Amino acid sequence: MNNSSIKRTTELLRKLVSIPSFSGEEKERSDYLRGYLSGFGIPSEQIVHNLVVRQPHFDAGKPTLMLNSHLDTVRPASSYTFDPFNPPISETHVYGLGSNDAGASGVCLLETFLHFYKTQLPFNLLLVLSCEEENSGVNGIRKVTEAIPAIDCAIVGEPTGMRAAIAERGLLVIDGEAHGISGHAARDEGVNAIYIALEDIATMRSTRFEKRSPVMGDVKLSVTQIQAGTQHNVVPDRCRFVVDIRPTDCYTNPEIMQILQPKVKSTLKARSLTNRSSATPPGHPLLCCVEKLGLETYVSPTTSDWMRLTCPAVKMGPGESSRSHQADEFVLIDELRAGIEGYEKMIMKYEV
Repeated sequence: MNNSSIKRTTELLRKLVSIPSFSGEEKERSDYLRGYLSGFGIPSEQIVHNLVVRQPHFDAGKPTLMLNSHLDTVRPASSYTFDPFNPPISETHVYGLGSNDAGASGVCLLETFLHFYKTQLPFNLLLVLSCEEENSGVNGIRKVTEAIPAIDCAIVGEPTGMRAAIAERGLLVIDGEAHGISGHAARDEGVNAIYIALEDIATMRSTRFEKRSPVMGDVKLSVTQIQAGTQHNVVPDRCRFVVDIRPTDCYTNPEIMQILQPKVKSTLKARSLTNRSSATPPGHPLLCCVEKLGLETYVSPTTSDWMRLTCPAVKMGPGESSRSHQADEFVLIDELRAGIEGYEKMIMKYEV
């Protein structure tokens, strides 16, 4: 890797930051990258707005390693102190919405792919820059894996400080609704749905899931939203609340629903049952590669497109997760350098 690679990667990231790419609205950014790759004589394809790039000697007889990150961003926080799409220019930082999550990973993976584009490896490299990661949309990475089922493993680019996440908690979001009977508050009428909801919330908070993952620990459950009532003198007949659960590899999302629903009076409805937890299988070549490089490993508390893959993966990328979805988002240019170097070393050490 040379200084021109860093300069090219930095300029590309600054350009991408200037192109709004909210979940479901990634077309302009995807189109720009197709043009960017075309400038190198590299063809690409779009599956919805997902960008897919293959090596010219792609061999169906070889295993395929996918390099994946996402194109979409959340919407900017109101507390930005600068225009998130036209941030200040710095010699040491790249600022702006999505610079850290996950623009830095995306541009570093792309630069890595360019480096190995014509290299004959014992495996295929497939670059996939996916859409709708932030909102678990139906047109995201699943569309790619449906069209290209023969993906053997993946490096998922997310801001991890180039540590290797070898496991990732899943996500189960539950909408709860308690049903009561309305009445006049002054006459002690009705059945208060808030009280039912509070009892059910207390029950769920005290629920202990028996199986503890040796890698991920315990299932984590938090109630994050609650809403009820129309005015001060009416006993509410409905109370809605939201439960955020981070499962481990010991439980599937349907199993957790089956445990919780009989314990409460409220109706529980999962927003999705497919956002599963993930772990790199022991002894897998990706894990062996991580060990050879002496990379720090950990269990990630946050989700990514990994949970939508059926193949083994590790999650790693430049930047820090703590900056994600924060105002005045940034990534260091030195982190971009470390990202490219780290990805290139992973590919050189990977053995099928």
